[in-house]
Amino acid sequence: MDAISMIKERRSVRKFKNEKVDRELMKEIVDIARWAPSWVNYQIARYTLVDNEEMIKELANEGVNGFIYNIDTLKNAKGVAVLSFVKGKSGTYDKEYITSKGNTWEVFDAGIACQTFCLAAHAKGVGTCIMGVIDEKSIAKIVNLPEEETVAALIVYGYEDGEHVATSKRKNVEEIMRFVDK
Repeated sequence: MDAISMIKERRSVRKFKNEKVDRELMKEIVDIARWAPSWVNYQIARYTLVDNEEMIKELANEGVNGFIYNIDTLKNAKGVAVLSFVKGKSGTYDKEYITSKGNTWEVFDAGIACQTFCLAAHAKGVGTCIMGVIDEKSIAKIVNLPEEETVAALIVYGYEDGEHVATSKRKNVEEIMRFVDK
């Protein structure tokens, strides 16, 4: 699958087959995702994979602020990646923030890592959906996240149940792009 097709065809998947994704395949996906670019190549993204049904239920009950849409998706998921990042690195040089964005650059690097993970999964036949309505402290406690990391997102993953067809139209390029001249 070429890169352009991957970008155009990847969709958020919320319905999964009742089948776990093999851990070796998930290791391959993370191995690909680790190539995501990051500030000064600090590689701050971390992936904690959960395929234990009881832990997934706990994430659904305690980790998504009661957001029913995420709860329902998690109930159907056979795997969840907790995407976290090492705090205090992105945006720094010699431990000093040198961007006006300060520590918010960490989220930018996490976003790059997140999309790279999802594209790698898509290329390997695994569907994903990124969840942002989360309770990062509860999630960190549930998965015993190291103290120097913070949760950026949950990514449910699994084998898609049925065929996913894009339902939303994309804006025309003229609506989202502009050229500027002096």
